[in-house]
Amino acid sequence: MHKIVVAPDSFKGSLTALEVCEAAAAGIARVGDFEVAQVPMADGGEGTVQSLVDATGGELVTTTVTGPLGGPVDAVWGLLGDGETAAIEMAAASGLPLVPDDLRNPLVTTTFGTGELIRAALDAGRRKLVVGIGGSATTDAGAGMAQALGVRLLDADGQEIGHGGAELARLVNIEMAAADPRLRECEIRVACDVDNPLYGEKGAAHVYGPQKGACPEDVETLDQNLRIFADVAERDVGLDVRDLPGSGAAGGLGAGLVAFCGATLEPGIEIVIDAADLPAAMRGADLCITGEGRLDSQTAFGKTPAGVATVAGRAGVPVIAIAGSVAFEATVLHEHGLHALASIVNGPMDLSEAMQPDAARELIGFTVEQMVRCFLAGRASAPAQ
Repeated sequence: MHKIVVAPDSFKGSLTALEVCEAAAAGIARVGDFEVAQVPMADGGEGTVQSLVDATGGELVTTTVTGPLGGPVDAVWGLLGDGETAAIEMAAASGLPLVPDDLRNPLVTTTFGTGELIRAALDAGRRKLVVGIGGSATTDAGAGMAQALGVRLLDADGQEIGHGGAELARLVNIEMAAADPRLRECEIRVACDVDNPLYGEKGAAHVYGPQKGACPEDVETLDQNLRIFADVAERDVGLDVRDLPGSGAAGGLGAGLVAFCGATLEPGIEIVIDAADLPAAMRGADLCITGEGRLDSQTAFGKTPAGVATVAGRAGVPVIAIAGSVAFEATVLHEHGLHALASIVNGPMDLSEAMQPDAARELIGFTVEQMVRCFLAGRASAPAQ
Protein backbone atom coordinates (compact mmCIF):
# COMPACT_ATOMS: atom_id res chain seq x y z
CA MET A 1 0.00 0.00 0.00
CA HIS A 2 1.31 3.45 -0.92
CA LYS A 3 1.75 5.98 1.88
CA ILE A 4 1.09 9.67 1.24
CA VAL A 5 1.92 12.42 3.73
CA VAL A 6 -0.32 15.48 3.50
CA ALA A 7 1.39 18.40 5.29
CA PRO A 8 0.02 21.79 4.18
CA ASP A 9 -0.26 25.19 5.81
CA SER A 10 -3.67 26.79 6.07
CA PHE A 11 -5.18 28.53 3.06
CA LYS A 12 -5.65 31.74 5.02
CA GLY A 13 -9.12 33.20 4.94
CA SER A 14 -10.48 29.95 3.56
CA LEU A 15 -9.49 26.66 5.26
CA THR A 16 -7.40 25.67 8.26
CA ALA A 17 -4.45 23.38 7.66
CA LEU A 18 -6.45 20.42 8.99
CA GLU A 19 -9.32 21.21 6.65
CA VAL A 20 -6.86 21.30 3.74
CA CYS A 21 -5.56 17.90 4.88
CA GLU A 22 -9.08 16.49 4.95
CA ALA A 23 -9.92 17.86 1.51
CA ALA A 24 -6.71 16.41 0.08
CA ALA A 25 -7.40 13.04 1.72
CA ALA A 26 -10.84 12.97 0.11
CA GLY A 27 -9.23 13.46 -3.29
CA ILE A 28 -6.67 10.73 -2.63
CA ALA A 29 -9.44 8.32 -1.64
CA ARG A 30 -10.99 8.67 -5.10
CA VAL A 31 -7.79 7.28 -6.60
CA GLY A 32 -7.50 4.21 -4.42
CA ASP A 33 -6.77 2.78 -1.02
CA PHE A 34 -3.76 4.59 0.44
CA GLU A 35 -2.27 5.12 3.87
CA VAL A 36 -2.64 8.87 4.37
CA ALA A 37 -0.78 10.68 7.18
CA GLN A 38 -2.39 14.07 7.81
CA VAL A 39 0.04 16.53 9.45
CA PRO A 40 -1.35 20.09 9.62
CA MET A 41 1.52 22.56 9.41
CA ALA A 42 2.29 26.26 9.94
CA ASP A 43 5.33 28.51 9.88
CA GLY A 44 4.81 30.45 13.10
CA GLY A 45 2.33 33.00 11.80
CA GLU A 46 -1.44 33.05 11.89
CA GLY A 47 -2.84 29.55 12.28
CA THR A 48 0.14 28.11 14.14
CA VAL A 49 -1.83 27.39 17.31
CA GLN A 50 -4.65 25.74 15.36
CA SER A 51 -2.23 23.60 13.36
CA LEU A 52 -0.28 22.45 16.41
CA VAL A 53 -3.47 21.61 18.28
CA ASP A 54 -4.81 19.67 15.31
CA ALA A 55 -1.52 17.88 14.65
CA THR A 56 -1.10 16.74 18.26
CA GLY A 57 -4.68 16.06 19.26
CA GLY A 58 -4.72 18.96 21.69
CA GLU A 59 -7.39 21.48 22.58
CA LEU A 60 -8.05 25.19 22.16
CA VAL A 61 -8.52 27.39 25.22
CA THR A 62 -9.95 30.91 25.41
CA THR A 63 -8.69 33.33 28.05
CA THR A 64 -9.77 36.95 28.57
CA VAL A 65 -6.66 39.13 28.66
CA THR A 66 -5.64 42.76 28.26
CA GLY A 67 -5.71 43.87 24.65
CA PRO A 68 -3.17 46.18 23.01
CA LEU A 69 -5.18 49.28 23.97
CA GLY A 70 -5.85 48.12 27.53
CA GLY A 71 -9.38 46.77 27.10
CA PRO A 72 -10.34 43.10 27.46
CA VAL A 73 -10.03 40.67 24.56
CA ASP A 74 -10.80 36.96 24.34
CA ALA A 75 -7.59 35.28 23.18
CA VAL A 76 -7.43 31.71 21.91
CA TRP A 77 -4.36 29.56 22.64
CA GLY A 78 -3.61 25.87 22.69
CA LEU A 79 -2.83 22.96 24.97
CA LEU A 80 -0.96 20.44 22.83
CA GLY A 81 -1.60 16.74 22.97
CA ASP A 82 1.76 15.90 24.56
CA GLY A 83 0.48 17.16 27.91
CA GLU A 84 3.54 19.39 28.33
CA THR A 85 3.39 22.12 25.69
CA ALA A 86 1.27 25.21 25.24
CA ALA A 87 1.09 27.18 21.99
CA ILE A 88 0.47 30.92 21.94
CA GLU A 89 0.14 33.48 19.17
CA MET A 90 0.94 36.92 20.51
CA ALA A 91 -1.37 38.40 17.87
CA ALA A 92 -4.33 36.82 19.67
CA ALA A 93 -3.68 39.15 22.61
CA SER A 94 -1.57 42.00 21.22
CA GLY A 95 -2.13 41.89 17.47
CA LEU A 96 -2.63 44.69 14.98
CA PRO A 97 -6.09 43.49 13.85
CA LEU A 98 -7.30 44.10 17.41
CA VAL A 99 -6.73 47.84 16.99
CA PRO A 100 -9.00 49.98 14.77
CA ASP A 101 -7.10 51.76 12.01
CA ASP A 102 -7.64 55.22 13.52
CA LEU A 103 -6.35 54.13 16.94
CA ARG A 104 -3.13 52.41 15.86
CA ASN A 105 -0.28 53.93 17.85
CA PRO A 106 2.72 51.91 19.07
CA LEU A 107 3.52 54.66 21.55
CA VAL A 108 0.61 53.39 23.66
CA THR A 109 -0.07 49.77 22.64
CA THR A 110 1.07 47.03 25.00
CA THR A 111 2.07 43.37 25.09
CA PHE A 112 0.61 42.94 28.58
CA GLY A 113 -1.99 40.49 27.29
CA THR A 114 0.71 38.28 25.79
CA GLY A 115 2.25 38.01 29.23
CA GLU A 116 -1.14 37.07 30.63
CA LEU A 117 -1.39 34.26 28.07
CA ILE A 118 2.03 32.97 29.15
CA ARG A 119 0.85 33.10 32.76
CA ALA A 120 -2.32 31.18 31.82
CA ALA A 121 -0.17 28.49 30.23
CA LEU A 122 1.92 28.26 33.39
CA ASP A 123 -1.25 28.04 35.49
CA ALA A 124 -2.32 25.12 33.28
CA GLY A 125 0.85 23.28 34.28
CA ARG A 126 2.64 23.66 30.96
CA ARG A 127 6.39 24.22 31.09
CA LYS A 128 7.14 24.03 27.37
CA LEU A 129 5.82 26.97 25.38
CA VAL A 130 5.76 27.76 21.68
CA VAL A 131 5.13 31.45 21.07
CA GLY A 132 4.42 32.85 17.61
CA ILE A 133 5.17 36.56 17.47
CA GLY A 134 3.93 37.72 14.09
CA GLY A 135 1.34 40.44 13.54
CA SER A 136 1.97 42.65 16.56
CA ALA A 137 0.44 46.07 17.21
CA THR A 138 3.24 46.98 19.62
CA THR A 139 6.74 48.42 19.91
CA ASP A 140 7.31 48.08 23.65
CA ALA A 141 10.17 45.50 23.62
CA GLY A 142 7.92 43.12 25.53
CA ALA A 143 7.75 45.47 28.51
CA GLY A 144 4.04 44.88 29.04
CA MET A 145 4.54 41.12 28.73
CA ALA A 146 7.24 41.30 31.42
CA GLN A 147 5.05 43.34 33.76
CA ALA A 148 2.25 40.79 33.46
CA LEU A 149 4.75 38.16 34.62
CA GLY A 150 5.85 40.13 37.68
CA VAL A 151 8.92 41.94 36.37
CA ARG A 152 9.16 45.48 37.75
CA LEU A 153 10.09 48.21 35.29
CA LEU A 154 10.84 51.34 37.30
CA ASP A 155 11.33 55.04 36.63
CA ALA A 156 13.71 57.42 38.42
CA ASP A 157 11.30 57.65 41.38
CA GLY A 158 11.03 53.88 41.77
CA GLN A 159 7.53 53.82 40.29
CA GLU A 160 6.30 51.37 37.67
CA ILE A 161 6.29 52.78 34.16
CA GLY A 162 3.06 52.62 32.20
CA HIS A 163 2.14 50.76 29.04
CA GLY A 164 3.35 51.41 25.52
CA GLY A 165 6.53 52.21 23.67
CA ALA A 166 6.54 55.83 24.83
CA GLU A 167 6.90 54.74 28.47
CA LEU A 168 10.27 53.12 27.81
CA ALA A 169 11.72 56.64 27.86
CA ARG A 170 11.13 56.62 31.64
CA LEU A 171 12.80 53.25 32.24
CA VAL A 172 15.69 53.45 34.71
CA ASN A 173 15.73 50.09 36.48
CA ILE A 174 14.54 46.52 35.87
CA GLU A 175 13.89 44.34 38.91
CA MET A 176 13.59 40.62 38.21
CA ALA A 177 13.18 39.44 41.81
CA ALA A 178 9.39 39.29 41.66
CA ALA A 179 9.23 37.64 38.23
CA ASP A 180 7.10 34.50 38.11
CA PRO A 181 9.46 31.81 39.44
CA ARG A 182 7.90 29.22 37.13
CA LEU A 183 9.66 30.89 34.20
CA ARG A 184 12.91 29.35 35.42
CA GLU A 185 11.38 25.90 34.85
CA CYS A 186 10.29 26.69 31.29
CA GLU A 187 11.54 26.02 27.82
CA ILE A 188 10.17 28.79 25.62
CA ARG A 189 10.67 28.58 21.86
CA VAL A 190 9.77 31.66 19.89
CA ALA A 191 8.64 31.29 16.29
CA CYS A 192 10.47 34.18 14.67
CA ASP A 193 10.98 34.46 10.93
CA VAL A 194 12.68 37.86 10.70
CA ASP A 195 16.24 38.74 11.66
CA ASN A 196 15.86 42.44 12.42
CA PRO A 197 17.95 43.86 15.28
CA LEU A 198 16.23 45.69 18.10
CA TYR A 199 16.91 49.23 16.87
CA GLY A 200 18.55 51.20 14.11
CA GLU A 201 17.63 51.52 10.44
CA LYS A 202 16.71 47.85 10.22
CA GLY A 203 15.25 47.71 13.72
CA ALA A 204 11.75 47.30 15.07
CA ALA A 205 10.69 50.96 14.98
CA HIS A 206 12.03 51.93 11.56
CA VAL A 207 10.97 48.81 9.68
CA TYR A 208 7.65 47.94 11.32
CA GLY A 209 6.61 51.07 13.23
CA PRO A 210 4.88 52.84 10.31
CA GLN A 211 2.51 49.94 9.62
CA LYS A 212 1.49 50.07 13.26
CA GLY A 213 0.56 53.75 13.08
CA ALA A 214 3.84 55.49 13.88
CA CYS A 215 4.58 58.78 12.07
CA PRO A 216 8.24 59.66 11.31
CA GLU A 217 8.63 61.52 14.60
CA ASP A 218 7.13 58.57 16.49
CA VAL A 219 9.57 56.21 14.77
CA GLU A 220 12.52 58.22 16.04
CA THR A 221 11.06 58.31 19.55
CA LEU A 222 10.44 54.58 19.58
CA ASP A 223 13.89 53.81 18.23
CA GLN A 224 15.51 55.92 20.95
CA ASN A 225 13.35 54.25 23.60
CA LEU A 226 14.37 50.79 22.41
CA ARG A 227 17.98 51.88 22.84
CA ILE A 228 17.19 52.89 26.42
CA PHE A 229 15.57 49.52 27.03
CA ALA A 230 18.61 47.67 25.65
CA ASP A 231 21.00 49.62 27.86
CA VAL A 232 18.99 49.01 31.03
CA ALA A 233 18.39 45.34 30.18
CA GLU A 234 22.09 44.73 29.62
CA ARG A 235 22.97 46.29 32.97
CA ASP A 236 20.15 44.84 35.10
CA VAL A 237 19.39 41.51 33.39
CA GLY A 238 22.88 40.80 32.10
CA LEU A 239 21.94 40.19 28.47
CA ASP A 240 22.85 42.20 25.39
CA VAL A 241 19.91 41.79 23.02
CA ARG A 242 20.67 44.72 20.70
CA ASP A 243 21.92 42.83 17.66
CA LEU A 244 20.47 39.41 18.36
CA PRO A 245 18.87 38.30 15.05
CA GLY A 246 15.13 38.57 15.54
CA SER A 247 15.33 40.78 18.62
CA GLY A 248 13.39 43.43 16.69
CA ALA A 249 10.55 41.07 15.83
CA ALA A 250 7.08 42.06 17.05
CA GLY A 251 8.22 45.51 18.13
CA GLY A 252 11.06 44.12 20.21
CA LEU A 253 9.05 41.33 21.83
CA GLY A 254 11.71 38.97 20.51
CA ALA A 255 14.27 40.80 22.67
CA GLY A 256 11.91 40.88 25.64
CA LEU A 257 11.19 37.16 25.56
CA VAL A 258 14.91 36.42 25.51
CA ALA A 259 15.77 38.91 28.24
CA PHE A 260 12.88 38.26 30.62
CA CYS A 261 11.93 34.63 29.92
CA GLY A 262 15.15 32.97 28.72
CA ALA A 263 13.51 32.15 25.40
CA THR A 264 15.20 31.07 22.19
CA LEU A 265 14.34 32.56 18.79
CA GLU A 266 13.90 29.97 16.04
CA PRO A 267 12.40 29.73 12.55
CA GLY A 268 8.72 29.04 13.02
CA ILE A 269 8.52 26.20 10.54
CA GLU A 270 11.27 24.30 12.38
CA ILE A 271 9.36 24.58 15.65
CA VAL A 272 6.16 23.25 14.07
CA ILE A 273 7.99 20.44 12.27
CA ASP A 274 9.43 19.34 15.60
CA ALA A 275 6.21 19.69 17.59
CA ALA A 276 4.18 17.81 14.97
CA ASP A 277 6.97 15.22 14.51
CA LEU A 278 6.83 15.48 10.74
CA PRO A 279 10.00 13.38 10.27
CA ALA A 280 8.28 10.41 11.90
CA ALA A 281 5.26 10.80 9.62
CA MET A 282 7.57 10.92 6.60
CA ARG A 283 9.14 7.52 7.27
CA GLY A 284 8.07 4.97 4.67
CA ALA A 285 6.18 7.53 2.58
CA ASP A 286 5.99 7.37 -1.20
CA LEU A 287 4.75 10.94 -1.76
CA CYS A 288 4.28 14.16 0.18
CA ILE A 289 1.70 16.83 -0.63
CA THR A 290 2.10 20.28 0.89
CA GLY A 291 0.77 23.73 0.06
CA GLU A 292 -0.36 27.19 1.13
CA GLY A 293 -2.49 29.99 -0.23
CA ARG A 294 0.12 31.31 -2.67
CA LEU A 295 3.39 29.94 -3.99
CA ASP A 296 5.99 32.46 -5.12
CA SER A 297 9.71 33.11 -4.78
CA GLN A 298 9.28 34.10 -1.12
CA THR A 299 7.99 30.62 -0.27
CA ALA A 300 11.61 29.45 -0.17
CA PHE A 301 12.35 31.67 2.84
CA GLY A 302 10.96 30.02 5.94
CA LYS A 303 7.52 29.18 4.58
CA THR A 304 5.76 25.88 5.20
CA PRO A 305 6.15 24.21 1.75
CA ALA A 306 9.92 24.78 1.73
CA GLY A 307 10.29 23.47 5.27
CA VAL A 308 8.21 20.39 4.51
CA ALA A 309 10.27 19.79 1.36
CA THR A 310 13.46 19.84 3.41
CA VAL A 311 12.15 17.10 5.71
CA ALA A 312 10.82 15.08 2.78
CA GLY A 313 14.13 15.41 0.95
CA ARG A 314 16.00 13.91 3.88
CA ALA A 315 13.65 10.93 3.71
CA GLY A 316 13.90 10.65 -0.08
CA VAL A 317 10.22 11.47 -0.58
CA PRO A 318 9.07 13.48 -3.65
CA VAL A 319 6.97 16.57 -2.95
CA ILE A 320 4.06 18.18 -4.78
CA ALA A 321 2.84 21.61 -3.66
CA ILE A 322 -0.64 23.01 -4.27
CA ALA A 323 -1.82 26.58 -3.83
CA GLY A 324 -4.59 28.97 -4.68
CA SER A 325 -2.18 30.75 -7.01
CA VAL A 326 1.27 29.88 -8.33
CA ALA A 327 3.48 32.73 -9.52
CA PHE A 328 5.72 32.16 -12.54
CA GLU A 329 8.80 32.87 -10.42
CA ALA A 330 7.76 30.05 -8.09
CA THR A 331 9.65 27.69 -10.36
CA VAL A 332 12.68 28.59 -8.24
CA LEU A 333 11.11 26.28 -5.65
CA HIS A 334 12.17 23.30 -7.74
CA GLU A 335 15.66 24.08 -6.49
CA HIS A 336 14.36 23.77 -2.92
CA GLY A 337 12.97 20.24 -3.17
CA LEU A 338 9.48 20.92 -4.49
CA HIS A 339 9.15 18.65 -7.51
CA ALA A 340 5.86 19.96 -8.92
CA LEU A 341 3.58 22.96 -8.32
CA ALA A 342 -0.13 23.10 -9.02
CA SER A 343 -2.81 25.76 -8.69
CA ILE A 344 -6.16 24.52 -7.45
CA VAL A 345 -8.04 27.06 -9.58
CA ASN A 346 -9.31 25.07 -12.57
CA GLY A 347 -11.05 27.83 -14.48
CA PRO A 348 -11.93 31.54 -14.47
CA MET A 349 -13.38 32.53 -11.11
CA ASP A 350 -13.35 35.38 -8.63
CA LEU A 351 -10.98 35.13 -5.69
CA SER A 352 -13.90 35.39 -3.30
CA GLU A 353 -15.55 32.44 -5.04
CA ALA A 354 -12.41 30.29 -4.88
CA MET A 355 -11.94 31.07 -1.19
CA GLN A 356 -15.40 29.93 -0.15
CA PRO A 357 -14.74 26.91 2.10
CA ASP A 358 -16.93 24.47 0.17
CA ALA A 359 -15.45 25.55 -3.16
CA ALA A 360 -11.89 25.39 -1.79
CA ARG A 361 -12.46 21.85 -0.50
CA GLU A 362 -13.74 20.73 -3.89
CA LEU A 363 -10.87 22.41 -5.75
CA ILE A 364 -8.24 20.96 -3.44
CA GLY A 365 -9.70 17.47 -3.62
CA PHE A 366 -9.85 17.58 -7.43
CA THR A 367 -6.31 18.91 -7.80
CA VAL A 368 -4.79 16.44 -5.36
CA GLU A 369 -6.59 13.57 -7.05
CA GLN A 370 -5.07 14.54 -10.41
CA MET A 371 -1.60 15.01 -8.91
CA VAL A 372 -1.71 11.55 -7.33
CA ARG A 373 -2.88 10.03 -10.62
CA CYS A 374 0.08 11.72 -12.36
CA PHE A 375 2.42 10.39 -9.72
CA LEU A 376 1.14 6.85 -10.14
CA ALA A 377 1.32 7.12 -13.92
CA GLY A 378 4.95 8.19 -13.64
CA ARG A 379 5.69 5.29 -11.34
CA ALA A 380 4.04 2.83 -13.73
CA SER A 381 5.94 4.08 -16.76
CA ALA A 382 9.33 4.31 -15.02
CA PRO A 383 11.84 1.70 -16.25
CA ALA A 384 12.58 -1.08 -13.80
CA GLN A 385 15.68 -0.53 -11.71
